Order: sequence, then structure tokens, then C-alpha cells
Amino acid sequence: MAQLETNPISTISQEKVIKDIALVGNPNTGKTSIFNLLTGMRQKVGNYAGVTVERKTGVLEGPGYKLNIFDLPGLYSLIPKSIDDKIAAEIMCGADPSIDLKLIVVVLDAGNLSRNFYLLSQILDLGIPVIAAMNMMDVADQNGLQIDVEALKKEFGIPIIPIVANKKRGIDFLKKAIFKTLSGGNKATIKKIPISEEIDSSLKPIEKILNGEVDRNPDFHKAQALRFLSSDLAVQSWTNEPNNQSNKENLENAVKEARHSITEKGFHWSMLETKLRYKWIDGIVKQHVLSTKPKDYSQSDKLDKVLTNRFAGPPIFLIIFALIFQTIFTWAEVPMDAIDAGIVWIGNQITAILPAGVLQSMIVDGAIAGVGAILVFLPQILFLFFFLSILEDTGYMARVAFMLDRVMRVIGLSGRSVIPLLSSFACAIPGIMATRTIHSWRDRMVTIMIAPFMSCSARLPVYVLMIGAFIPQGTVFGFISYAAITLLAMYTLGIVAAVVVAFIFQNFIRKSMPTSSSFVMELPPYRRPSLRWTTLQMYERAKIFVQDAGKIILAMSIVLWFLASYPKADEIDAANGVNQIEQSYVGQIGKFIEPAIKPLGFDWKIGIGLLTSFAAREVMVSTLATIYNVEGSDESSVNLKTALQNDTDPETGEPLYSSLMAISLMVFFVLACQCMATVAIVKRETNSWRWPLIMIGYMTGLAYFASLVVYQGGLILGF
Repeated sequence: MAQLETNPISTISQEKVIKDIALVGNPNTGKTSIFNLLTGMRQKVGNYAGVTVERKTGVLEGPGYKLNIFDLPGLYSLIPKSIDDKIAAEIMCGADPSIDLKLIVVVLDAGNLSRNFYLLSQILDLGIPVIAAMNMMDVADQNGLQIDVEALKKEFGIPIIPIVANKKRGIDFLKKAIFKTLSGGNKATIKKIPISEEIDSSLKPIEKILNGEVDRNPDFHKAQALRFLSSDLAVQSWTNEPNNQSNKENLENAVKEARHSITEKGFHWSMLETKLRYKWIDGIVKQHVLSTKPKDYSQSDKLDKVLTNRFAGPPIFLIIFALIFQTIFTWAEVPMDAIDAGIVWIGNQITAILPAGVLQSMIVDGAIAGVGAILVFLPQILFLFFFLSILEDTGYMARVAFMLDRVMRVIGLSGRSVIPLLSSFACAIPGIMATRTIHSWRDRMVTIMIAPFMSCSARLPVYVLMIGAFIPQGTVFGFISYAAITLLAMYTLGIVAAVVVAFIFQNFIRKSMPTSSSFVMELPPYRRPSLRWTTLQMYERAKIFVQDAGKIILAMSIVLWFLASYPKADEIDAANGVNQIEQSYVGQIGKFIEPAIKPLGFDWKIGIGLLTSFAAREVMVSTLATIYNVEGSDESSVNLKTALQNDTDPETGEPLYSSLMAISLMVFFVLACQCMATVAIVKRETNSWRWPLIMIGYMTGLAYFASLVVYQGGLILGF
């Protein structure tokens, strides 16, 4: 095995030259981990394909250079099959005028070099300096692979740096190679796939067109001509570009001529590029990559026989998530109580320091009550992301996509939709952006339209508040609580709703559009999760959550405090028992919409929460906290859960809220599109207001109907 280099690079003090370099590779090769190590950033990483769906930019400074590093979406070929493929291919092929690449770093999986070398061989034809970062050398060594890195350097004519990204080994020598190459220190001649004269002559008509259109080196034109010869998709992608429209007919005719010529010579044009490249690659791999272990079932294969079994796999998946939800409630209880006590203490201290009046009420009843009500749920959100990060890092989430492919087929989608949907459990925004990996336009639109059904982290505070206040204590099988089962039911309801709606949408979205193609997915090996990356993901999530609390929720809390505090009830109203909160602007708005939501079991306070939660779902909790603190402003800070449990109907004296109301509200939150940011990202991704407006309309209608059925049905059944 090649020796990993760990010596630090030297630095030279001089004026920095700014240059652009790209980091590319197949999905799941550790590309984003290397990007984070080079730039010091903390982009999300995962042991599955589709983590990077748009370019990310970081900076690396070194001797004489300030480098803009572009982390491009993972791809298998320069022939784009999806939007994220197109982003990466266009940047490397020079279609983006804002980026002038001076170097491409290709990340390789040392355990699967044949497939990884295919993309590398295409990139070598671009005429741009190339470095290969051969990652996961430790895994290759464990699997008995002996890789002659020095011989591979000579075969390809480029620097190849063996690294282990998750242990930071070899990263400094990768940096050193980058700066050396940019300084002109690597003089080796890049090798390319050999093309026979008879094939070369058939490519001439296409090359002639490209020579007049694209100002690149002849090798690039030859490689591009080979791609056009072998792939209708490559031709279509090129001719769809506005700058190439004038030459569309000429290129299509040239491609037809070349295919006719190559067929007459006894070759099959559709597989020509693939066969030529793999013939060259297989010869290199056979000579310089040796296996010292007999092929046998790996540990991953043995685990997959159980975890991805069509009968055992789904129940195991449900059990895993039931245990996660049970753990969330159990482990988070102590830190939640501590945060709650701290917020109450801060409120009481400010009440004691500041004189009673507008300023005190705004700070205690508005800002602290609103923001504090959300921060209480931070431990549960962190635990949720901790467990999800572990499942991603181990490679289990990729197996979930594989298992759910069968379900997706029933509703007309494929497993490619699963990763965006799983990502939406954290937040619908990255999930919707991840639909760029889906090849079919129709499948992508359907996936976008159902992604908000996945219960994101912003819904968790609402679920936990309602479950904690109104779901009775008790267990099933002696260890799984009713609370965990209820939470699992809410997540399951979102999945079921997504499946049903996807089936319906598949019959309405333009049937002429191409639908789901076959789903081929390489399952990554199971890996031991990295505590460092898992902790970083928790930290980043906590930071985003707290920043939201410090911006949107703080602003909304202060606005709500004002609307709940004014206009003031006069002395006559107060003497007659008129509640200040009901006389306020908030009370008037709530009373106005109450008749529409009363059949769902909601009163005007819940109604105000539904309105404000469109800014962000978790604002529902801070809204209720602000209303109850203003309503009880003569007392010390109010515990929201206790306030909800103790609130009574002023006419009957009966409890105002019940378990049935709580379930109705959670069902509404599962199904409603209560997120302004999600609507905005759907507009951006679809480039139309049509789709977000349809989303708001059908999800709101569905949520209302489902909550109505739950509440009224529950009343009829005597709950």
C-alpha cells in the first residue's frame, strides 16, 4: 500500500494570486469532507449520494495563492443526466464565464478505482491541469487491495495523492501538490485514452463543428465529439444551450453522419465511449491494483442480508425510529427542564430589577417568553440530529432509499426521490434542492410537491408541546411510551400522505413528460460514524436554530407582544371582567377567524398561532407563550405546558384543550404548508409561482379536512 504523507507544507510570504480550482468526483467518495479540510468550512457530509446538489465555495490560502475552491456536485460522467450533473459538467467544460478553472482535483474512492477512473479519464481530456486525491486508502488496505500509486501516476501523467480524509491523513501533501501544480512544478504529460485512426476519422465531422463553436484545445473537441457520438443526451444537453441554438441542425447532422460512418466500420456507436474508456482503464487496474484477499461476503453484505431484506427491513426501520423517538423524550427531559428553569429565573430577575411598565412587559412577556419557549426544545432537536447523523454516517440511510424504491415504484416514482424526502426530515429546503439529482422532470416536480409532508425539525417543538401537555403517560411492551408512539405516528402520517398525494399527482402532471427511469444505486459500505462530524453537525444545527430564535422568533415575539398588549382595556371593561388579551389587536384578529377553525377544536389563541407559524412553524410555540405571558402578566413567568393544561372555558369552566384537540392540531401541522421559506425555495426551484401556490392550496385544504375528520370523528366516538 502507498505510504500516506503527513508532513506539513511550508509557506512563503508574498502577494497572493487569486485562482479558481474545482473539487469533483463520484458521489460518496468523501469529496465534501476533503473540501471542509481544505477550506476549514463545515459543509454537511454523509455516507450516501446526493449531499452536494449545488456548488459550494471556500477559500484556501497558501504560498503565493488565494484559491477559490468549488465543491461541485458528485457525478459519474460528464454527460449530465440531472440538474446537479449539469452544474458540475458546465463549470468543468468552461460554460460558466464567472469561473476560470486553473486546476481540477478529482477525488477517487481507492476501493472502487475502475468506476472512479472513468470520470477521471474524461476530465483528463479537458486540457486543464489535474490532481487525483485517492481517498479511503485505509478501507482499501483492509479489503486487501495493493495499489501501486507511483505506477498509476505514470499511467495517467498526473500527481496522485493517497489520503484518508476522515483521519486527516495526507491532506497537507494534497495542499502541497495543489500549490506546486499551480506554480508549474508538475511537468508530466497528461495521458489520454488511445483512439484508433478509423474511429478518429469518423469523429472529424463533429470536431469540425466544435472547432468553430468552442475555443478549447483539440483534445477537448475530440473527447466532446466522442461523447456526442455515443450519447443522445450529450447532444441534447449541448443543443439546448441558447448560445448553441444557431448550430443545432449542423451538429445533429454531423452526429448522424459520424454514427453512420462508425456503424459501417463495424462499431456500435451507442456504447463506443464507454467501451474505449473501460478497455483502457481495465488494463491499468489489472496491472497496478492487486487483491490479496479472496472475494467473500463482506460485513456490509452480511448486514444487508438482514437490514435490507424485503420482509425484515421495513419493521427494523420502524423499530429504529421508534427507539430514537423514545430516546429523544427520555434523554432530553433533564436538559429541557434545566433550560426552562433558567429562562424562568432570567424572567423573574428582570421583573425584580425593572419597574413594572411597558419595557418590563416587552422584555419578559414578549422577548424572553417567546424566544425561551422555543429554546426549551433545543435538546430534543439536537438529539434528533445526532441520531440522524449517525444513521447517515454509517450508510444506513442509503439502505433506506434502496428499501423504499419498491414503494416508490408503486406510486410512479423511484428510489431517487427517497434521499430528497429523507433530507426533508431535517428541513424541507435542502430536501427540495436535493431533487436536482432526479433525472425525470415529472418525478422531480412530484417529489418537490410532497417533500413538505416530511416532518421537519421545526414541527418538533409543536409535537413535543402537545404530546407533553395532553398525551397521557404509559408504555407499550413496558418500554416504548405513548409519547414516542404518538410522535412516530405523526412522522408516519406525513409519509403516508406523501405516498397518496404522489400517486394522485403522477396522474395529473403532464403525462407526456418522461417519468421515472431505472434506479441504480451503489450502496456504500457500513462505516463507523465519526463522532467529530456528528458533533459538528449538531453544533451547526444548534447554531441555525438559535440564530432563528434570535431573529425571526424574537421579532415575531415582540410584534405579538405589542398586538396582544394594545389597545389597553379601559377601567370600565376591566371592572366588567373583560380580559385585556381579548380586547387587544391579537384577540380581535383571533376572534374573527375563530368560527372557521372551531370545528377543528381550535380556539382563537391556536388560530393566531396558525397565522404566525407561516413565518416559521416553530413560531406557533412562541406565539402561545407570548399570549399566555401577556394574559398572566401580573404573575411570574408562565410555564407554557402548564398554562395550556390549566386553561379553562370561561363559560363552562371545563378545560379548554383536550387530547383530541392536541391530536387534531398535530395532524394539521403534519399536512399544512406552514413555512414561508419552503414556498420561496419551491418558487426558485420551479421558476414559477404556479407550483408554490398549488402547494399552499392543496396542503392547507388537506390539513383542514383531515383535522376536521379527526376532531369531529373523535367527538362522535366519545373521546
